[in-house]
Amino acid sequence: MLAFALASIAPITSHAEGLSVKHAELVANEEWYFLNADFSVGLTPALEEALNKGISLNFILEFELTRSRWYWLDESMASVRQNLRISYHALTRQYHFSGNSGNKAFNTLAEAKDELTRVADWKVLDRNLLKKGTPYNAAVRMKLDVKQLPKPLQVEALGSKDWDLASDWHRFTITP
Repeated sequence: MLAFALASIAPITSHAEGLSVKHAELVANEEWYFLNADFSVGLTPALEEALNKGISLNFILEFELTRSRWYWLDESMASVRQNLRISYHALTRQYHFSGNSGNKAFNTLAEAKDELTRVADWKVLDRNLLKKGTPYNAAVRMKLDVKQLPKPLQVEALGSKDWDLASDWHRFTITP
């Protein structure tokens, strides 16, 4: 009975801290491909403490699209990045998020993190660049941009798992 209880708790605690991609897809309209993605974001206690002390956390959202070639390296069709930021302002006691949905203010960290977990309608690729019937390999990930931290924290982040927050590449195939 105890083993079952521990086994059922393990998946919950393993995603409590860290970053992972839950779902990603490309959606097309007449001219563009848009990325929609859902992430699981769990900040470590060190990151939450830094955020609550006024240090902004900057994230990089990356998308790549390639076409496989048997005779050479894969052909890069698109490689785009977007910067996302969560910050806390002690004077207003609000968390601020800036990203593809604009700038928003939230009363709680949970609301700000919830905004970070959803990427909707991010324009990533001109539809005319892809050939119909040809498979393409898409990949998306998000990571904490430690280069945007203050210099003393950059040094601390080099060897600490508390500051290493990055998802693996989430890969999927599309065929227009």
